[in-house]
Amino acid sequence: MRALVTGGTGFVGSHIVRELNEQGHEVRVLHRTTSKLDALAGLNYESAIGDVTDLKAMREAFQGMDWVFHVAAVADYWRANKQHMFDVNINGTQKVLQAARETGVKRVIFTSSVAAIGVRGNKKLADENMPFNLPPRIFPYGYSKSRAEGVVAEAVAQGQDVVTVNPVIIMGPGDLNMISGTFVVQLWRYRGLTPLTNGGTAFADVRDIARWHVAAAEKGRRGERYILSTANYDYKTWFGMIAKALGIAPPKLVAPTPLLPLAATAIDLARMVGIPTPIDANQVRLGGRYVYVDNSKCVEELGAPQIDMQQSLDDTVRWYREHGFLD
Repeated sequence: MRALVTGGTGFVGSHIVRELNEQGHEVRVLHRTTSKLDALAGLNYESAIGDVTDLKAMREAFQGMDWVFHVAAVADYWRANKQHMFDVNINGTQKVLQAARETGVKRVIFTSSVAAIGVRGNKKLADENMPFNLPPRIFPYGYSKSRAEGVVAEAVAQGQDVVTVNPVIIMGPGDLNMISGTFVVQLWRYRGLTPLTNGGTAFADVRDIARWHVAAAEKGRRGERYILSTANYDYKTWFGMIAKALGIAPPKLVAPTPLLPLAATAIDLARMVGIPTPIDANQVRLGGRYVYVDNSKCVEELGAPQIDMQQSLDDTVRWYREHGFLD
């Protein structure tokens, strides 16, 4: 098959390119002239110049493609301008789908996010039927992905073949832009001063995420969404696993849940006066929740994960050390 990947120069996209290479598919990557191509070093692909806001460029790039993996998004929401995030995540998705329809692409695999899945809390598992249920002002990134899924649903209703995947927090080697890698780097930097919260969330390795994307192209059901996840962990367990990979003592400083709203307000005020913070206020507000998910649909239809999360963290730490992130 011939496949195009938007966002192919990034963490997830480059691993999808690698997986497509390994399975013998032809690959084209849509990227800007200014894009860094380091993540694609050694891989076989054809370049197409453009981005997901450029409909004309996509009409040209999508010619002859069987699959389009729409991975490009503004995911580092704590560093991003909100309007730009909406333009890329919502309007960009609409343009990708339009270009795919106009050029006869057989199937689009849309990379949404677990952020677009509603939160149940109290360690209850959310599944693919759970709609986004957080206030947009509290979690604008999740809201943008939920809106993008609405665009996908409209396209599917009109007959377009689209499969949606919802990855959880992704670890693994190659996170050049420090999206989820901040877990590792901040614990290495702050050690015992790293605060723990009483919440938890779900994780997966990037190589499994890439495999599941290609499986979704091959056998995912049209119009369905799939939560891509390996395991749920509370933050105490999770940071203990990271500490084990780093070879340091696990953190023990617990941030009481009732104090999280106050901490979030302090971060908001700091950012208003131009003081940078390593995380944003919305991350802190969500830190005390258990955002757990049910991965059974993914496992049953796309396959079981092949990399456990301790191995993923070990590989992540090794990669960061080799590339100087932990100097």
